This record gives sequence, C-alpha cells and structure tokens, in this order.
Amino acid sequence: MATTHTLADVVAGVGNVMAAYTQALDDGRTEDIVETFCPDGSCDMPGLGRHEGHEALRGAYDRWKPRRPQRHLLANTLVNEWRESEARVTSDVVLLTRTDRGWAVGVVGRYEDVLHHDGGAWRFHRRVATFVTGNGGT
Repeated sequence: MATTHTLADVVAGVGNVMAAYTQALDDGRTEDIVETFCPDGSCDMPGLGRHEGHEALRGAYDRWKPRRPQRHLLANTLVNEWRESEARVTSDVVLLTRTDRGWAVGVVGRYEDVLHHDGGAWRFHRRVATFVTGNGGT
C-alpha cells in the first residue's frame, strides 16, 4: 500500500531533516550529517566544491568541522514542489560564528534542495548553496 504524504507531512519531514543537518553541522558530527543525505546525494558549496556520495560527503564534512562555535540559522523555508517521493525546497541561511568580539555574521545565502523520501524519512538528494555575502564556510 502506497503512503500518501500531505503538504503538512512534507513540510514537517523537510523541517526535521534540515534541523538535524544544521545541528550536526554546527556540532561537527560528520556521521550524522552524512546520514541526512541519500547514498547518492550531493552538495555544492561556493569555495568548497561539489561532493557526491556518502564517502565524498564524509571526507568533505570531516574537513569542514567548525574550529569555533557557530550556528546556522535557516529561515523562509519554502516547499516549492513536492510529490510522493521528492520535494524541491528553498531556504535562506545565515551563519553566525563566535569571534573574540562576540557573534558575527559569517555568511548570508540560500539553499536550493532536492530531497527524496528514503527509508521512511526525507533526505537530501541534492543541496546547492549560493552566498550573497560573507567569507564562505559551510
């Protein structure tokens, strides 16, 4: 029997995987980050390149572990299109980093994501970031 997802189900599932990714990213938990991606998933970040598949993602995110406290803040997440096993989503992102003077904005940008419903959960199939200001980062 096929499961039918409502828009509310998709929004909740997408929000959950985005929170899991963001918190794992800020904490430097590479394995938890990789688990938010499909096995053939990819990410493309300005200045950091494109990485596809769990092994490549694991290597990239392991190199990108934060060296100081940081927080990614996601806002304006919009499910643009969805069907039973795929969702196209746009989110704004602000990266805050703690410096010697306090918290500062490191990056302002946007994620364009394609997520697949895989194994009972939504996972990133493709994550592309664009930055409108800042110095790079994840």
